[in-house]
Amino acid sequence: MPGTGETDLARLLAGLDPVPHDGEYVFVTLADRRTPAGADPVFAFDEDEGRTLVLPRAQAEESGLTGVFPSAWITLRIHSSLEAVGMLAAVTAALAEAGIACNAVSAFYHDHLFVPYDRARDALAVLRTLAG
Repeated sequence: MPGTGETDLARLLAGLDPVPHDGEYVFVTLADRRTPAGADPVFAFDEDEGRTLVLPRAQAEESGLTGVFPSAWITLRIHSSLEAVGMLAAVTAALAEAGIACNAVSAFYHDHLFVPYDRARDALAVLRTLAG
């Protein structure tokens, strides 16, 4: 089984290693929970109201889906434990202080941030400063 990841907050912040992905991403919601053919979301989550997808803007448009929150996708490459305390709180607080909205998603190995597309460089600068 893979390691459980880092839990020490100081090491987590020092090792954030933020890496942006190419392209623009949007959030869409599907009340019928059916992901259209050809749509390959980077994130999907089912809520009572429907299925949320995050996918490249071009895929959303090609699928006839209306996307909101045009985003840059930034991966924090530190392998954070799912039981780590405080890392995302510190990250989102630093981004909030800079006036940058952030939607965070935690996966097994890494945390992923979706920030306004036009603020991606600002977000990266904040994250690199936070990492020291």
